[in-house]
Amino acid sequence: MVHYTCDMCGKPLQAEEDIRYVVKIEVYTACDAMEMDDEMCEEMEEMDENDNDDDDDPLDMLENGEYKTFRFDLCTKCHEKYLQDPLSIKSWNRTRFSQN
Repeated sequence: MVHYTCDMCGKPLQAEEDIRYVVKIEVYTACDAMEMDDEMCEEMEEMDENDNDDDDDPLDMLENGEYKTFRFDLCTKCHEKYLQDPLSIKSWNRTRFSQN
């Protein structure tokens, strides 16, 4: 039997009782035509088309910071908080200290 825990608050989630929300985040390098030449953009497009090829080593991509995925399980309460401030900007602003 698989057991889930909310990744924000640590609450155990019961499969029969609790609603579980999944948050998936992908981080990758953007291909902006203004900053890259056409050849580089074509290479990036080919990489997207060949996602299932085993030519690219996923570890190399992770080490270079080109692509990273995250997956989180959330309870109902944390899901609501996450939707209100997905990048934690509001909570980050609250932790700033005043000028003395």
